[in-house]
Amino acid sequence: MSSPNDTQLAAADTKTGLSAALAQNAGSFVGLILPVAIILALTLWPTITGKDITRESIFTIMLSIALASSLNILLGYTGYVSFGHVVFFGLGGYVGFYLMAVQGWSLWLAMPMGGLAAGLLAFLLGKAILRLRGGYFALATIGVNEAMRAFINNFKPFGGPVGMTLNFQIYKDYGGAARALSLTFYILAALTLLIVIISYLVRTSKFGLGLLAIREDEDAAEVMGVVAPSAKTWAYVLSAILPGIIGVLFFFKNGSIEPVPAFRLNFSIEMIVMVMLGGQGTVLGPIIGGVGYQSLRGFLLTSPLFKNIQLAVAGALLLVIVLFVPAGLVGWLRNRFPALRRVLQ
Repeated sequence: MSSPNDTQLAAADTKTGLSAALAQNAGSFVGLILPVAIILALTLWPTITGKDITRESIFTIMLSIALASSLNILLGYTGYVSFGHVVFFGLGGYVGFYLMAVQGWSLWLAMPMGGLAAGLLAFLLGKAILRLRGGYFALATIGVNEAMRAFINNFKPFGGPVGMTLNFQIYKDYGGAARALSLTFYILAALTLLIVIISYLVRTSKFGLGLLAIREDEDAAEVMGVVAPSAKTWAYVLSAILPGIIGVLFFFKNGSIEPVPAFRLNFSIEMIVMVMLGGQGTVLGPIIGGVGYQSLRGFLLTSPLFKNIQLAVAGALLLVIVLFVPAGLVGWLRNRFPALRRVLQ
């Protein structure tokens, strides 16, 4: 157990290092150029190629980037590993889908309500489980996801185990099914760009400095004056809202929703792999991780040899990253080439 003097010294060291990092990033948007350029390039690529299959492939990649970037606000900035982050994607999707399928709401109104439901759940959970640390918190998030899936599975207004389905006529309000597919792609692109910008603004703000201090040493951060419980809770809420909105969009595109696909635990694991692969605590990392992981996954799914063991490969990849490149690709480049640190954020 560390003494009060040790904690104070750690707090001083943490404050000095993080203040220097904040001063370096403050007022500069150089680190945002590359992430935004990649998102814009991905958005325009289907238009350039003119192929629907390319648009669908890019949709999957941007979905991964958006969800990994939202998780990064919690995992990367505070150091809290959530294995149940998909619960916000699933709950938001269910709330929004119910409003569209049963109450007749439009997609534009259902999406913010899905985000609001996810944010409210994160706020309530944050007050309870964010008191836990390390593996205890990670296990609690798994329990939350499984409990929510069991609840939805038995909740009759949401269709129980069979879920809900949209009436195909709904898509007429959006120009037909084909037009709706294109619409969901561009909405997702806008949401992905939004979460990347939010991630950057958090990382370079005073609030973000407090989160990074928690990640380095939570006790020292509290000595510095960071109100850790409040900061962690709001980071959790912020990381949950966009997945809730995206969940509505995703299941609107699919036309149906069921408990198992909505709360897939392996989806959360894949998010963690993407964040760790690209570089946790960086803005660019989840983007690189999302593109890299989905490219690898696409290869594995089409390979006769690896198509049935893609999740095992993902687990092995996570283990290799943790053991040999814990800072991820972007972190490794930042450490190897210090001159690139302002660009690779």
